[in-house]
Amino acid sequence: MDQQPPGDHATDGATGCYRHPDRGTHIHCTRCDRPICPDCMVSASVGFQCPDCVRRATGTGHDPAAGRPRTVAGGTITADPRLVTKILLGINVAVYIAVLAKGNELVNELLLLGRATTHYGGPLEGVAEGQWYRLVTSMFLHQEMWHILFNMLGLWWLGGPLEAALGRARYLTLYLLSGLAGGALTYWLSAPVQGSLGASGAIFGLLGATAVLMRRLNYDMRPVFVLLAVNLVITFNPWGGIAWQAHVGGLIAGTLIAIGMVHAPRERRALVQYGTCALVLLAVVAVVVARTAALT
Repeated sequence: MDQQPPGDHATDGATGCYRHPDRGTHIHCTRCDRPICPDCMVSASVGFQCPDCVRRATGTGHDPAAGRPRTVAGGTITADPRLVTKILLGINVAVYIAVLAKGNELVNELLLLGRATTHYGGPLEGVAEGQWYRLVTSMFLHQEMWHILFNMLGLWWLGGPLEAALGRARYLTLYLLSGLAGGALTYWLSAPVQGSLGASGAIFGLLGATAVLMRRLNYDMRPVFVLLAVNLVITFNPWGGIAWQAHVGGLIAGTLIAIGMVHAPRERRALVQYGTCALVLLAVVAVVVARTAALT
């Protein structure tokens, strides 16, 4: 992704660099969120950092007054910025291996199902029957090699940079709520006998969040727009076979949560971030409750 640094002089809507106030800039340090001009930018894995944060991270200097360095969303800087992504990837792969070992029996127990029987003469099962856990387990469930491969590549490419930029707790919240939102919309709009599985809702949430973050860091938005367009074409392909509701639900939730996380004003950051996540979760619960009432 290519960055377009601002010029040396103040421009419309630009903020003065914290070290050179006369130089306008739209770029902020990904750790402390202070504005930095091109002369002060130090390239990092995600965006740019200011010289002070780089010195603190490398142990070459410390400024107690500057406070502990934070991510652009206020998260804590960690030694392994991909730890949660690795754990999520490991859980998905472990469940896939379990499916290979147990077959359809495990799939029927974990997939997202509205209200149906999983075998002839069996009892009614599904979310409408009180099996709300299916909204979570289906997020980690894959049956085909191509399906898990595509989703795990998306998780690795999108998840790592997002985890580094948001911090572990915020990133995990984004992932889980996006997946739940995708499952809730699928439960609401699809036929109750239609089963659904996969991490696609959560991955689309990461895609929406990536677009928000790139806009926040003033990256060139064209690559993410192309990626989004390609994925939407695949989602709404004429042959079907894809739960488009999960993709759309995850995309909407991920975008809204990311907006709340990276654009929250510093003095009200916790309130805005927690509030945004709470509203998305409340919407998910409302959809699930309403659909359950309609089916029962």
